[in-house]
Amino acid sequence: MKSQPVLVTGATGATGGYTIDALTKLDVSIRAMVRKDDDRAARLRSSGVEVVFGDLLNLDSVRSAMEDIGAAYFVYPLVPGLINATAYFAQAAQEAGLNGIVNMSQISARRDSKSHQARDHWISERVFDWSCVPVTHLRPTFFAQWLTYPRVRQDIAQKGLISLPFGNARHAPIAAEDQARVIAAILTNPVPHSGKTYKLFGPVEMDQYGIAKAVSDVLGREVIYEPIGIADFRHQLEQFGLPEQTIQHLCAVALDFQEGLFAGTNDAIETITGKVPMTVQSFVKAHKAEFND
Repeated sequence: MKSQPVLVTGATGATGGYTIDALTKLDVSIRAMVRKDDDRAARLRSSGVEVVFGDLLNLDSVRSAMEDIGAAYFVYPLVPGLINATAYFAQAAQEAGLNGIVNMSQISARRDSKSHQARDHWISERVFDWSCVPVTHLRPTFFAQWLTYPRVRQDIAQKGLISLPFGNARHAPIAAEDQARVIAAILTNPVPHSGKTYKLFGPVEMDQYGIAKAVSDVLGREVIYEPIGIADFRHQLEQFGLPEQTIQHLCAVALDFQEGLFAGTNDAIETITGKVPMTVQSFVKAHKAEFND
């Protein structure tokens, strides 16, 4: 007999979607909370996932989604509302008697962050802590998925270029697939991880020149890194029509990146999941079709 289901928010996003894949492999009952009944929700249902519709900014819908749930994954996009959503999620979890929450924060979360979103992530962590619901905070470095985001992916595919404001700084890119395995492992056994904050890194720390070389090696064609200024980066983001809060956050954390805040590596993923995380090369190989547009 299966244990209580786990709730996955952001189920149609990167970490949420891969978390569902990882939980499915562990034969865990899954309830996915989504905002719209669209093709993505239909695919979840067809794979045996229970789908509920709700809004993280609506306390009643969050509480309803948590009925008879054992543990839950919380993730919120880079838009306004994080602190309110956190408060509703924590209150609903307390009422529902959850055994654990996995909270997707970020490595730049801190009290004095220049990024409004990163500062709000720090506050979000504190709200979960005050709720007394067992919680584990995840603070990943930059995702390997950055390489597949539309502007970056298009530049790689069409120009053989990675153009970002990261200077010569280094980090160990982490795939959403690997973060998902961590999330799934904690959701299925939250007690040992309660009250802990894990920084999550990929296996190899690299600068952007090294990342471009790794992408080149897998794709079999030259890809180079061309650093740009943060002002130029902001202009590009504005052309894509992103919300101002998202732009402000990405520009602020680009400076954090240049100053080394995203650097480092550790064995947290291997320790928690028993499997080493993906290298940049293995990530690009797994997503190779996305770079051929």
